[in-house]
Amino acid sequence: MTTQVIKIHPRPETFKQNTEAALADKPLRKSLRTAMDMLMTKRKLVLSDEEELQMLRTLCEHVRQHALSKLPDLLEQLESNLTRLGVRVHWAETVEEAQNIIYGIMETHKAKLMVKGKSMVSEEIELNHHLESKGMRAVESDLGEFIVQMAGEKPTHIVMPAIHKTKEQVSQLFHDNLGTELTDDVDKLTGFARQALRDVYRTADVGLSGVNFAVAETGTLCLVENEGNGRLSTTVPPVHIAITGIEKVVAKLTDVVPLYSQLPRTAIGQNITTYFNMITGPRRCEELDGPQEMHLVLLDNGRTQAYGEEQMRRTLQCIRCGACMNHCPVYTRVGGAAYGTTYPGPIGEIISPHLMGLDKTRDLPTACTMCGACVEVCPVKIPITEQMQRLRQEAQRSPSEQVPYPIKGQGASHSLGESMAWRVFSGSFGKIKAYRTLGWAATTFRSLTPPWQMGWTRNHAPMRPAAKTLHQMMKEKNERKV
Repeated sequence: MTTQVIKIHPRPETFKQNTEAALADKPLRKSLRTAMDMLMTKRKLVLSDEEELQMLRTLCEHVRQHALSKLPDLLEQLESNLTRLGVRVHWAETVEEAQNIIYGIMETHKAKLMVKGKSMVSEEIELNHHLESKGMRAVESDLGEFIVQMAGEKPTHIVMPAIHKTKEQVSQLFHDNLGTELTDDVDKLTGFARQALRDVYRTADVGLSGVNFAVAETGTLCLVENEGNGRLSTTVPPVHIAITGIEKVVAKLTDVVPLYSQLPRTAIGQNITTYFNMITGPRRCEELDGPQEMHLVLLDNGRTQAYGEEQMRRTLQCIRCGACMNHCPVYTRVGGAAYGTTYPGPIGEIISPHLMGLDKTRDLPTACTMCGACVEVCPVKIPITEQMQRLRQEAQRSPSEQVPYPIKGQGASHSLGESMAWRVFSGSFGKIKAYRTLGWAATTFRSLTPPWQMGWTRNHAPMRPAAKTLHQMMKEKNERKV
């Protein structure tokens, strides 16, 4: 199996330029529209009972908020129970620490090949590239991840990494890299990938997986999947490394039930996934399969920053279902690559500033129409639009202004020109005489409105004041009544 040269990926700092390229990509627009329509329809069919849905959303919200309210204690309990079960727990505050921990484990075992189940946190720490730089190889086993890795790209959706690819593109990719025949038969394409991965499972020194829910009460790591690759990646290699963000912990095993009930239905319109793995340590002496050694890496990477402020803490309720992306009018048109982050779409817009800093992600919170579709479908009721407004304010806040819980990169969009613009706006709309004078001038001289209006007319028609103000129209209406 050959590999392609790694491509240069979009960055969040170039989000506006990225979106222009995405909007001009007609095949991408068509693929996204078809996929999103399908996912929204399937979700609606399996969540047709509105009363049940709202009760379940409220329950899931309470489960996540309860876990977050006791997060430090639950993490210690999780570590204690996992250690008792023979799992080695590692704490990583930064991306670099997580990379070094995993590399250290592989180096200890003289490992050269890792097979990976789906893990967005491993994407977050760019593990594949780090291991490659150390002379090691990591192969994705999730079909979508396998495709984007072969293409030298990053996942564009947190549940369906290759949703932007057509079957013709995948066929050509497999033909070029695996030497398979060109076909538009999806089952055949899946078979090609399965065949290519068989030897990887068998010969891998280490298997890596993500974690959907970590249960503090029992030390159980829950893994949700549809392909069986997660089970193979965690049981066939002699060493299993699981990696997850510190927010994924829940208090009790019973707390998993409502979350799991929501996750597949909200994410992909399935009542239940094909596999639900409950991992409780390495192989016991009486067991016939499973890893001989197991590790868990708990990653912070900015999560405690969000945790430290009550409003932003709700961001950590996310269970990574991707429903907000499926219903977002912005994501549906530009796709995940345009965001230049591990987590795109609405949830990425409020998570990424904590992980990467507002200075790098300042444009993401503005990539929102505030339509509220993401809020309506979120299975744990994260107030995404409220979080978006807060981050917009933080991006504009003066860097010198003291706040109780500063966000990294605060004041990233603050400039003298913007400060002056907001002062003019405040002065004009905050006083009655100034507001009415502005309204009179705008309607009187509307013919002088310039056709080019700074950045607005790059993507919108020019704004032109109405012929009459609302006050004038209401006054005329009342006079006609008399």
